[in-house]
Amino acid sequence: MTGLLLYARSRTLPATLAALAATAAFAVWAANRLDAYLDPDRRVPVVAMAPLLASAVIGASLYTPSDELDRTAVRRWWPRRLTQLAGLTALAALLVTPAVLGHAETFGPPAVLRNTLGCTGLTATAAVLLGARLSWLPAFGYVTAVYLGSHTARGRAATIWAWPMQPGAATGAWATAVTVFVLGAALYAVRGARPEGPRG
Repeated sequence: MTGLLLYARSRTLPATLAALAATAAFAVWAANRLDAYLDPDRRVPVVAMAPLLASAVIGASLYTPSDELDRTAVRRWWPRRLTQLAGLTALAALLVTPAVLGHAETFGPPAVLRNTLGCTGLTATAAVLLGARLSWLPAFGYVTAVYLGSHTARGRAATIWAWPMQPGAATGAWATAVTVFVLGAALYAVRGARPEGPRG
């Protein structure tokens, strides 16, 4: 096997790709059941939860079974880590976007893309701090709390702290999500996921 194939296999990338495809299919199915064509605001659960599920799948692929070997390797690992994270994030956004086509100014593709970036950034940061197994937990807690508690939030500050629930055109939400992604991706690329015991 070549180095890239070994890398893909060690990060369970084939299973990750299959799980992302299943997440996208579920998002499309859920969006069709919401009758969103009647009211774009009905898309909010899909716009919030589909990127969250996709980021959890990505987080699971950040686990490394050979952390000691990775850290002592001659080649630098940050380009591979960054490529893996950026590639999976782009693929997740591409796959989930068809669930909410149209209504770009409210809860359409831009909101899904933004939330995919933000959720994946949170997940990458958590992988460094907590490990890949628990990387989904902080993003899940945050997005769920914002989803349940931000319905009455208004104003410029809300576009920052409640970014997952904002319409696609909200500038503050975009700035926050992109910042979270860039910081999380940089941290993961440099440090990698926190070492864990072998998966059983």
